[in-house]
Amino acid sequence: METPNRRTFLASAAVAAAFANPARAIEPDVVTLGIIGSGGRGNELLRAFGKVKTRIVFVADPDVARREKLADASAKELKQETKAVNDFRTMLDSKDVQAVVVATPNHWHAPAAILGCSAGKHVYVEKPCSFDPNEGELLVAAARKNKRHVQMGNQRRSFDVYMEAVKLLKAGEIGRTYLAKSWYFNNRPTIGAAKPGDVPKGLDYALWQGPAPAKPFQPNFLHYNWHWFWNWGNGELGNNGIHSIDVCRWGLGVEYPIRVSSTGGRYQFADDQETPDTNNVTYDFPDRKTITWEGISCMTAPGYSGYEIVFYGDKGTMAVRDNLIKICNPKGAEVKRIEKAGNLGMHLNNFLSAVMSDQPLNSEIEEGHKSTLLCHLGNISYRTGRTLNIDPKTGKIVNDKEASAFWSREYAKGFEPKV
Repeated sequence: METPNRRTFLASAAVAAAFANPARAIEPDVVTLGIIGSGGRGNELLRAFGKVKTRIVFVADPDVARREKLADASAKELKQETKAVNDFRTMLDSKDVQAVVVATPNHWHAPAAILGCSAGKHVYVEKPCSFDPNEGELLVAAARKNKRHVQMGNQRRSFDVYMEAVKLLKAGEIGRTYLAKSWYFNNRPTIGAAKPGDVPKGLDYALWQGPAPAKPFQPNFLHYNWHWFWNWGNGELGNNGIHSIDVCRWGLGVEYPIRVSSTGGRYQFADDQETPDTNNVTYDFPDRKTITWEGISCMTAPGYSGYEIVFYGDKGTMAVRDNLIKICNPKGAEVKRIEKAGNLGMHLNNFLSAVMSDQPLNSEIEEGHKSTLLCHLGNISYRTGRTLNIDPKTGKIVNDKEASAFWSREYAKGFEPKV
């Protein structure tokens, strides 16, 4: 019998080799996958997983055209036979599936991942890992009960540049780090106003809604703009804020906040969107530490690009983006610059190593839940219009019945997640 160290090394080497030579034979040491959701992210994940040591057995989507297109892409680009199914639950009984990839709209993330754990599958679940705080707690419980590896798709946890940045912060590179500022800017167009209409042919809209309370179909919901409706999405904070807020929390070494305050609104367009297009959120933590996030969805600004994070310490600052660390002294003069690459494959490599050889996950689901919870708390503060007081030991909202009502949601009958 091989020692754990040797077994771990061999599995890691196998995954690394698959990255270096994706055309090599993938049998027998492969992880068999079922991909749930065949939209933009599902497409990206199929191609990214296809470059590593996997065999994609199923793709599932309630839109027949989208799932068939993804299955065709698997056949043509990856040379794999992948079955397209309407309801992902049909794949959970298959012994051919070791792990499932959840790339659905947000309202399906945790319910699908919980079902995957209960069926004995390991799970890669896209961010945010839950629709609300209660779902995040249930997902952590499901992973523990079923002893499954569950990784959230906040891939920056596996980028060399961010791992190096956090290592330097913990070593005191800029002194005592007390503030992390982050932002996300985009130039999204209006979605207009629409009236309820007929469901497109080939779309199982009832299954698409699944756990969410049923709403009449509108053409400006699908297939991306559900992000901006509270029944299915979590706004830009849950859509993109999660990435930078997660790195901020990681770099500061904080868990749960003591206060959360969110301001902003829908300022750019008078359309059907419900979530803010302009949003500023502040999270205060114990030990005199703070995270801020600025999100502007519908307008870019000079000097701002996509994601960026700046850490402030008593001896200087550190700016971090996906390929660069820049450290400055207290006067703003650059004293160090580090360039490192990062890509999605690093995070998938880490997930597969966990499945194949019990390697530690870089974003184990409890860590993913804690960062996702910050996004939920920001949205709850925005929706109630006031600052939330939080128990720093549990992350729970304190003495606010109205705000606490957002901790969980009502479910469509038969879709309630259970652990």
